[in-house]
Amino acid sequence: MKHAGSWPIREGSSGLVRKTSEAATSAGSWKWTRTAATQRNLLDAAADVFVEHGFTDASISDVVARAGSSVGSLYHHFGGKTELFLALWDDYQNEHERLVAAAVAKARKAGETDPLALFNVGSRSYFEYTWKHRDLERVFIEGDTPPGFEVLRRERGREWVRQNSVLLGTSEDTLGRLTVAVITDIITVAGHEVALSATKKAADDVVNAAAVLVARLVP
Repeated sequence: MKHAGSWPIREGSSGLVRKTSEAATSAGSWKWTRTAATQRNLLDAAADVFVEHGFTDASISDVVARAGSSVGSLYHHFGGKTELFLALWDDYQNEHERLVAAAVAKARKAGETDPLALFNVGSRSYFEYTWKHRDLERVFIEGDTPPGFEVLRRERGREWVRQNSVLLGTSEDTLGRLTVAVITDIITVAGHEVALSATKKAADDVVNAAAVLVARLVP
């Protein structure tokens, strides 16, 4: 196929070519936007349904009814209930990571260079998002999850350990690797406790205790 720019353009046709190109670009953008909006609506609806019923008792019909969509659309975008659950978890984790990265970058821009201080900034951002979405966090930690979920959770956990190792600048020997793994587990467990806390004060107590434990372990 020729590149569009190599096609012969007759005199007086440049305006038509430009308009056609603009229309094609606009149509493609609109289609992408519509697809993204549909997926977002389905994910938001799924979050509500899974929070209310858990994974096992949640139904596709409930999700699509809440999203104002169709069963066919859900299967087209996600493939089924299991895939929808995993996509929701991935979306949740990605937003966690985005907010943590943004918080750390903001602290660095403000002049902070101490690795532990930067880690604490990131951790607090993580805990804040967990508390805000504690109902959804409980869905992911209470055991009613589809096959394959724990494998993905472990893979994400290993990546988190790697990122924390870089941020904290720990050594790559056995002690350094174990230290970062334990620190990561502390934040993970503390996040679960934050989600299960009955009050914001109780959640803040967990966050502060986690910071104390991490400070004891960082060289």
